[in-house]
Amino acid sequence: MIRLIRKGARAFRRDESGSSAVEFVIVFPVFLALMVMSIELSMITLRHVMLERGLDLAVRDVRLGTGTAPTHDAIKDRICEETIVVKDCTENLRLEMVPTDLRNFVTLGGEVQCTDREEEGEPVLKFTPGQQNQLMFLRACLKYDPLFPTWHLARTLKSDGSGQVAIVSMSAFVQEPL
Repeated sequence: MIRLIRKGARAFRRDESGSSAVEFVIVFPVFLALMVMSIELSMITLRHVMLERGLDLAVRDVRLGTGTAPTHDAIKDRICEETIVVKDCTENLRLEMVPTDLRNFVTLGGEVQCTDREEEGEPVLKFTPGQQNQLMFLRACLKYDPLFPTWHLARTLKSDGSGQVAIVSMSAFVQEPL
């Protein structure tokens, strides 16, 4: 019996037909991880760019408005209309708009408040339409589900209790006079 095991082990040791499998097993997970993380990062970048574009176009409409004060829902709909790659944009987007004075500069604050699936009926945050020639800050926070939530890149991003990740964009503008 021992002689058969030695003979089989000797034949297995001389055979090199499976040597590329070992190399594949070592290298393939690294390339797969790089590919998956590059796809995830590409989608994060695409969502962020589309949110920035939607916010810029909505701010342009508000800034060059026809004299009517824009509503929260109108701005939100305009942003989501231009942010075409985000699923359920109107449910996952939260806006904050506040006027500020150049002589007494006040920003929106440090903590960004976004939507949360676990909380029902969140009220609208500070949303004050500005007057003519007034400096305004508009902050948009968009939550989304990562493509690969269990992979390293998605796990390193700050997520809420339901696993959604936030993208934040800000814009400052001056209301044009009529």
